[in-house]
Amino acid sequence: MKNFSADRRMIKIAMAAPYLERQEEQELAQAWKDKHDQEARNKIAMSHMRLVISMAAKFRNFGLPMSDLVQEGHLGLLEAAARFEPSREVRFSTYATWWIRASMQDYVLRNWSIVRGGTSSAQKALFFNLRRLRAKLAQGDKHLTAQAVHQEIATALGVSLADVQTMDARLSSNDTSLQAPISSGDSDSGERLDMLACDAPLPDEQVSDMIDQERRSIWLKHALGKLNEREMKIIRARRLSEDSATLEELGVDLGISKERVRQIETRALEKLKIALVAQAPVLATMPH
Repeated sequence: MKNFSADRRMIKIAMAAPYLERQEEQELAQAWKDKHDQEARNKIAMSHMRLVISMAAKFRNFGLPMSDLVQEGHLGLLEAAARFEPSREVRFSTYATWWIRASMQDYVLRNWSIVRGGTSSAQKALFFNLRRLRAKLAQGDKHLTAQAVHQEIATALGVSLADVQTMDARLSSNDTSLQAPISSGDSDSGERLDMLACDAPLPDEQVSDMIDQERRSIWLKHALGKLNEREMKIIRARRLSEDSATLEELGVDLGISKERVRQIETRALEKLKIALVAQAPVLATMPH
């Protein structure tokens, strides 16, 4: 009730603000531009608060508080007043409309859902026009399938069919907490989180993978022991390092040609393969 009273009082004040004649509007805008007269800027803004109220009413279907929408619109209005160029000889309301709408749209996109949607101009157009276009198409041809309606909207707004379908699904449902009970009103029924499938390996698979990893590490350590010092250096630099060295770099470091480095690497890899297969013959049948 308190918020409702505040909204009504704010609307009453906005509607009571006097209109500005074109000449007075130009003079106030020039005073702000030349002298940074805060009072002049505020007078322009207050005289257009009814425009903010009117535009906020168009966004109420998104379930957000009217007072918050007006507040965001007011910020856009002040931004418009600060940037307005009186020399362009356009009415302030024409210029301010863009800033007010942009401010409200950004607020809706930030707060309508905890899941952030696309922020490109095409995605914004889809978010704010999908319901209107869907209703218009359904009214014009009642035999259109949902797929056909989505395709028409995708073509009209220049987005993909998949984007339209995803956005329609989002607008048709509300956010639901994963901690919410599965059965309404029954706190003992478990939470929705309990019903989500887990992609992590089962405990026995995790243990098996850990044992296999340890076994492979032992095999590799034993196999590396078969290499001489130069072979080990090349294999470590070329195969066991995140920043793999080039043949040329190793050639300069070892004082040999890069072709010789390649030959030593090939020989070392063959020695590793023989040593690994000797420990685990099954490796010989595995793809390289």
